[in-house]
Amino acid sequence: MVDLTEHEKAAMRAAVKPLAEVMEEIGWQTPLVALSEAQVLALIEVTIDGFQQAMHAIAEQEGRR
Repeated sequence: MVDLTEHEKAAMRAAVKPLAEVMEEIGWQTPLVALSEAQVLALIEVTIDGFQQAMHAIAEQEGRR
C-alpha cells in the first residue's frame, strides 16, 4: 500500500464526486465485470482528473500562505 500524504488523501476524497457522477450514468447496480472498456477508462480518467485538480488547488492554497 502507498503511504499517502494528507494532501493526497484529501485529493482522493475530492475525486469521489466526479467518479460518482459517472457511476450514476452507468448505474450503481452494474457489476464491474459488466463494464465496457470505455466505461472503465472513463472511470479512471475522471478519477485521475479529479485527483489532479484537487492536488493543484491544494498546491495553490499552500502557495498563498
